[in-house]
Amino acid sequence: MKNSGQLSRRSLLAAAGFAGLTVLVGCGSGDDGSGDAKDLSKKQAGAMKKYGVGDQFKATKALTFSILHLDNPVYPPKKSWLFWKELSKRTGVTFEATGVPYSDYEKKRSLLIGAGDAPFLLPKTYPGQETAFVSSGAILPVSEYVHLMPNFQDKVKKWGLEGELDSIRQSDGKYYVLPGLHEKVKVGYSLALRTDVLKKAGLDLPTTWDEVHEVLKGLREAHPDVYPFSDRWNQPEPGGALFNFLARSFGTRGGWDYKNTTWDAKAQKYVFTGAMDEYRQMLEYVNKLVSEKLVDPESFTQSDDQAKQKLLGGKSFVISGNPQVLADEYRLNLEKQVKGSSIELIPVPIGPAGPVLAGSRLENGMMISSKALKSENFVALMQFVDWLWYSDAGQELAKWGVEDVTYTTSGPGKYAPKDGIKVLGMNPDADKDLQKDYGFSNGVFAYGGSWSLVSSSFTPDEKKFQDSMADRKLPIVEPAHPLQSMDQEQATLWDTPLKDHVKQNTLKFALGKRPLSEWDDYVAELKAKNMQQLIDLHNNAYDRFKKENG
Repeated sequence: MKNSGQLSRRSLLAAAGFAGLTVLVGCGSGDDGSGDAKDLSKKQAGAMKKYGVGDQFKATKALTFSILHLDNPVYPPKKSWLFWKELSKRTGVTFEATGVPYSDYEKKRSLLIGAGDAPFLLPKTYPGQETAFVSSGAILPVSEYVHLMPNFQDKVKKWGLEGELDSIRQSDGKYYVLPGLHEKVKVGYSLALRTDVLKKAGLDLPTTWDEVHEVLKGLREAHPDVYPFSDRWNQPEPGGALFNFLARSFGTRGGWDYKNTTWDAKAQKYVFTGAMDEYRQMLEYVNKLVSEKLVDPESFTQSDDQAKQKLLGGKSFVISGNPQVLADEYRLNLEKQVKGSSIELIPVPIGPAGPVLAGSRLENGMMISSKALKSENFVALMQFVDWLWYSDAGQELAKWGVEDVTYTTSGPGKYAPKDGIKVLGMNPDADKDLQKDYGFSNGVFAYGGSWSLVSSSFTPDEKKFQDSMADRKLPIVEPAHPLQSMDQEQATLWDTPLKDHVKQNTLKFALGKRPLSEWDDYVAELKAKNMQQLIDLHNNAYDRFKKENG
C-alpha cells in the first residue's frame, strides 16, 4: 500500500507534462516515465538514437517484424500493394505477415498466443480483449514502454485521453493494448427516414424520441397496412444497432454496446446495466412502439436483406442506418426503384439523457507479444509502431497513400483520390481501387487520428451527419476497475449467464411476450444468478484501484 505522501502514477504523469516528447534511446523507465526501470541498452539494434514528434522513423538497418494480419475479403491482401513498398522505402521495415481470414481472426489470435507462437504485432485488438492474456504473461504491458513512443504520448496529452487510458488499465496498474486514438468521437448509427413519404404525410423529421413516436404514428395513419419502422442488424444479437444508440439516449447501454456493468456518475459506483431504471424505461418505449404497431415485430429477427427489401418495396419507411449504407444501399437502390424517392439519416434523436454522444475515442489497437522484449530490435519496433500507427505522417500514409500517386491534397484535411482511383464512394467509376489495388485505407493499419484526417474521407452525407452531432456531450469515461486474476475468473463464470438472461428478456419485454409488470421478478432472477456478487466484485476493484493509484 502507498503511504499518503507518495505521488500517484497519474500525478507523476501530470507533473512531467510529457516534457520534450523526444526519445533519447537508453535505459527507459516505463508507464509514461514512472514505471519500473527497464534496461534497454542491448535492445537498440536498428533504432534511431534521437526520435521525436514529427520525425520520420527510419531504421538504421533493414528490419523485418512479424505481424498478424486480418485478411479482409473486401480487399484481400496482395504482394503487389504499393503500401508494402512505400512503407519499406520510408521506414526500412518489412512485414512477415501471418494472414488470417476475417471470420477466424479472434480464434486464431487466441490459439497463437496460447501456443507461444504469436507474431510480435497483434493488431485489431479491441480494449477488453487483451484481458484474457494478461495473467499468462504472453503479452507486453505496453504502458511500461510508451516513453519510446513520442507521437502516442503527444496525442494523449493534446486530446486529453489520460482518463480513457486509465479505463483500460489492469489490476497491476498497467495497460496491455495500444488503442487507436481519436481526437473526437465518431458517431456511427442512427435512423434513416424516407423524407418523400414524410412530406406527403405532412410530417417533419424528428429530433427527439418522443417526436419519433409521433412521426411513426403519423406514418401509420397515412399507411394503415404498413409497419412504418422495420429494422435490420440482428447479428450477433437482436436489435444490435437500434438498442445501441437508443440505450445511450436513455442513459444506459444496449445492443452491440451492452455490458453488464455501467458507471453511475451520481452514485459514484458501478451498477448492473440490465437492471437499471433507465434500461427499463428504454424497453417501455420500444414496447410502446411495438404494441401500437409502429415497429415491425420481425425487426428483431429478420435478416438485413429482408429489412432492406421492405424499405425498397414500400413496406416500411424507417430503418437503422449509417452514412455508408445510406448512400450505397438505401438511396442508390431507392432511386432505381422509386421515382422521386428521398431518404435521410437524422442526428441520433434526443432522449431522457439529453444530447449525448454514443461512442468512444479509443478504437481497436495493438497488443505486442512479450517475446518482442527479448529482441535486440525492441526499441526500433516501438519507434516503428509509434510512427506508423500514431504519427500524422504514418496515419496519412496508411489512409491515403502517396501524394500525387494515389491522392492529391489542397491543405490539412482536404484529400482526394487521384483520377482513375476510387475509394469510399469517391470516383466511383474509376478502374483502380485504393484499398484493393494499392493496400491503403486497410483497417489493420488505418484507424484513429485527428478529426481533419478522419473526416477527410467523409461523404457529404457523413459530413452533414457528423456536423449535426458535433456539439453533443462526450460520454462519461468510466473509471478503471480492473479485476485481479482470481476475481476475473469468477466474474467470467457469472458474466455470461447474466448477459444471456438480460438479452433474452430484453427481446421478450420489447415484443410484449413478457409484461413489464414482471420487471421486479426479472430483477430477482438476475439476483439469483449472482448479479449483486458481480457488481460487488467490480465496485471492490474500483475502490482498490482508486486507493492504490490515486
